[in-house]
Amino acid sequence: MKITFYGHACLGIETNGTHILVDPFISGNEKAAHIDIDSIKADYILLTHAHQDHILDTEVIAKRTGAIIVSNYEIVVHYQNLGFEGHPMNHGGKWNFEFGKLKYVNAIHTSSFPDGSYGGQPGGFVLEADKTIYIAGDTALTYDMKLIGKEFDLDLAVLPIGDNFTMGVDDAIRASKFVDCNKVLGYHFDTFGYIEIDKVRAKAKFDAQLKSLKLLNIGDSMEVK
Repeated sequence: MKITFYGHACLGIETNGTHILVDPFISGNEKAAHIDIDSIKADYILLTHAHQDHILDTEVIAKRTGAIIVSNYEIVVHYQNLGFEGHPMNHGGKWNFEFGKLKYVNAIHTSSFPDGSYGGQPGGFVLEADKTIYIAGDTALTYDMKLIGKEFDLDLAVLPIGDNFTMGVDDAIRASKFVDCNKVLGYHFDTFGYIEIDKVRAKAKFDAQLKSLKLLNIGDSMEVK
C-alpha cells in the first residue's frame, strides 16, 4: 500500500490496483500549489465529512475520473443529486469493495456543506486491503477508538494533529494507544494559522512514548509496511 500526502487531510492511496482519494482539498490550499489535480488518479473518493476543506475538489476530480464517492448517506445523496455515482454508508457499517473492506467509524466533529446545509454526521474509515489502516478524519479524542484497537490489527493510524479544530499532538498520542497502533501518519496541520505545529517537538513527543510519527511533505509518498 502506497500513501501520497496532498496536503491538509487529503491522501492518495494505491492498494490492490485501485486508486483511492481521501478528502480532496488541494486547489484551495496555497501550500499545495505545486500539485496538479488533473493528474491525480481516483477510482474512489472517500469523504469523512462535508466541510469545504475536505470536499473542495471532489466534483472536478470525480467528473474527470468517474470516481465513486463513498461517505455518509447525506453526503452521497448530495453528490448523487448532482449526477455523480456514490456509495452511502453510516456509522458501524462495513462493505466489501473491489479493493478490500471499508468500515465507517465514529468521529467527534461537525459536518456541513459550504452553504451551511446539513452534511450528515462526521466519520472516519478503517480500510482493510493489503494493509489495514485507520483514517480518523477530523475528530476529537474519543473512547470509541478503543473499539477499533480491539477489532483491527492496524498497520498505520492516520490522525489529525493540528489541534484547535481536532485533536492535537498529545491527544493523538493517546489515540494511538487507544487504537493500539504505534505507527502514525499525522495530517490536518500547518495549512493555516490555527493549526500550525512545531513538527520537531511533535515527533519528539511521539518518540518519548516509543511511537513513530511520520510527517510527509506535500506531494511525498510512503509505503505502509
